[in-house]
Amino acid sequence: MAKLYLLLGGNLGDKEKIFSEARINLHNLVGEITAQSAVYETEPWGFESTDLFWNQVLEITTRLSPEEVLRKTQQTELELGRVRKSNQYDSRIIDIDILFYGEKIIELPNLIIPHPRIQERKFVLVPLNEIAPNLKHPVFQKTVSQLLAECTDQLRVEKVK
Repeated sequence: MAKLYLLLGGNLGDKEKIFSEARINLHNLVGEITAQSAVYETEPWGFESTDLFWNQVLEITTRLSPEEVLRKTQQTELELGRVRKSNQYDSRIIDIDILFYGEKIIELPNLIIPHPRIQERKFVLVPLNEIAPNLKHPVFQKTVSQLLAECTDQLRVEKVK
């Protein structure tokens, strides 16, 4: 069994319904959700949009390999209506990123774990810090709370009321 951290993100459609369906699908396809952060409303990172994002981190216990987790998260995105565009940063119904898979460091053409930009993004670090402040980044050898304290991202991250 491995402890996995996923980030849900999206800024289009009925976000409450989409996040709920994503959690159900991930529970059924990937493993038991053992912790989840609050949902946070965040400003877009890397592009301009009037539609604010929702972000949430899930901790999941899984028997799947990292590659199988990637397939299941992409399957969930497709089932919920995600359309992949050529522009990496764009509005979307749902995006599911693998942040950590145990203490593994993986560099494949289609999968990098830990996610390569965790330390740059407050919208990842704030919800991750809520449920796993002492989780140590296997590359930087710093805890999530240390990475958050050092993060220079100034974009707004607020709990959804």
